[in-house]
Amino acid sequence: MLDDRKSAILRAVVQTYIETAQPVGSTHIVEATEVGVSPATVRSDMTLLEREGYLMQPHTSAGRVPTEKGYRHFVDAIGPGELSADHARTVRGFFAKAHGELDEMLRSTSRLLSTVTSTAAVVTTDVKDSTTIRSVQLVDLSPTLYLIVAVLSSGELVKKSVDHSEELSADNVGWASRALAGHLVGARIGEVTVPPSAGEPEVDLLVTEAVEALQKALNQSRNSAYVEGTSNIALSLDLTSNLKSVLELLEQQLTVVSLLRDVMDRGMTVAIGSESGIAPLAECSLVLAPYEVDGERAGTIGVLGPTRMNYTETVAAVAVISQRLSKMLTEGSK
Repeated sequence: MLDDRKSAILRAVVQTYIETAQPVGSTHIVEATEVGVSPATVRSDMTLLEREGYLMQPHTSAGRVPTEKGYRHFVDAIGPGELSADHARTVRGFFAKAHGELDEMLRSTSRLLSTVTSTAAVVTTDVKDSTTIRSVQLVDLSPTLYLIVAVLSSGELVKKSVDHSEELSADNVGWASRALAGHLVGARIGEVTVPPSAGEPEVDLLVTEAVEALQKALNQSRNSAYVEGTSNIALSLDLTSNLKSVLELLEQQLTVVSLLRDVMDRGMTVAIGSESGIAPLAECSLVLAPYEVDGERAGTIGVLGPTRMNYTETVAAVAVISQRLSKMLTEGSK
């Protein structure tokens, strides 16, 4: 445990380094804070903080910069924080006008979060085997193309277009659609099967084909990730960082979903540097929060940025946006 003075010095170093990206010296701490002691005393305390692993000195005679342990102490002490007035208005305005299908809503939410935090933002879905199918239907789009559409109990809309080998009959499409609805509505997504034969070979073929397409679409929906603002990563990480690896990771949907789930399952809402367990993210931090539908976790929202991100504002933004998204999706599911 750090005493109040050392905590204040560490907090000042972290805040200054976040703002300037430059090592912080003792003179600046005395001038910028009210620690009430001399630069010599601050230097002594900074040496102790370095010895205890909270700070490091990148170059001889340079000031100090925070370590992962220093950031962790800072993050654990800041509390939930509040959005700035401008960002609060932006968030309120977004959710006042938000509408549309779930996938577009989640993508737009990711874009909002990226804009507010100036980081890369991610929104993932968390479709469980216990999720059920609320409705399902086939829609013919052309003589040989149709769309299977399913609405899940989580509020997610799952759809997939299918090219049929022969020209479609409107009657057969309607018959197959009713057969699927009668068999699948209320079923868990992990239990999607082909309904009993309708006694018509063309309809049975259409139904089997549609179920296979739906199963593929459901599997894809389990690992959906909406990533926005990757250019912010390129701007915020310096040229010596493993920038290419970070950008490649963000392009891999399954990896992103697995990473966020793993961090959340470990009970973390802020993962700093190596805490994520992913080597390319050693110079990055994740700030995460779940969003819910009817009290059940439906997915995760989060941001990925440099370890020297503005944690106070970012933690507040992620918390507020996850709460607003949960409220909107819950009200829309009723």
